[in-house]
Amino acid sequence: MHISITPETVGHLFSLPITNTLLTSWAAVILLIATAVLLRRRLKPIPGKIQNAAEWLLEKLLDFMETVAGDRQTAERFFPFVATIFIFILLSNWLGILPGVGSIGFFEGGPEGEVFVPLFRSANSDLSMTLALALLTVAASHVIGLLSVGFSRHLGKFINFKSPTAFFVGVLEIISEISKILSLSFRLFGNILAGEVLLVIIASLAPYLIPVPFLGMELFVGLIQALIFSVLAMVAMSASVRAAAH
Repeated sequence: MHISITPETVGHLFSLPITNTLLTSWAAVILLIATAVLLRRRLKPIPGKIQNAAEWLLEKLLDFMETVAGDRQTAERFFPFVATIFIFILLSNWLGILPGVGSIGFFEGGPEGEVFVPLFRSANSDLSMTLALALLTVAASHVIGLLSVGFSRHLGKFINFKSPTAFFVGVLEIISEISKILSLSFRLFGNILAGEVLLVIIASLAPYLIPVPFLGMELFVGLIQALIFSVLAMVAMSASVRAAAH
């Protein structure tokens, strides 16, 4: 049994390494685009069962985000971005526990002999992926802040020489933004990686029937982690809007 914290390289595109987590994220993106195109072509004024179900799920998610943002207008403003983040993370998490993910691959030689390299692996078990999502979310909240209150006022939250207290508060704000990025990325990465390790250990000890309840648990954990990340994204963006109102 081989468990690696870092993703394994399965090939190269010119000189760029292609990892198994990157392949899984590409699969998630392709699946999302194909589903969106298919649903877009089948949209009807009188919705069918599939369209009804999709609209109901999005409406419930929007209602939940309204309670997070504080008002409907703010929730609707940022919902496309937040919902996209939620769906991508959820799909990536669930793809990571499909049969074959982590078990289909090849062997390659290394310092410790032959090592099994899975062809696919959960995208969010790669810290680079979760860090990119966290950076994107925090950067989006700052762009909203810049557009809402202007460059000088937004930057003044972090760089302020009016008084020693204001300067110290600005330093704390910078530390807060850095910790926000680390918190978002490591929370998602740690939970998904821990689930992946748990499934590998359980499958190696008892490969039949016993892992089924743990697979169900990982489906739930994948949903919760996607929801937590999207909620924190909505909190960050709505906070930028509230700052503009003061």
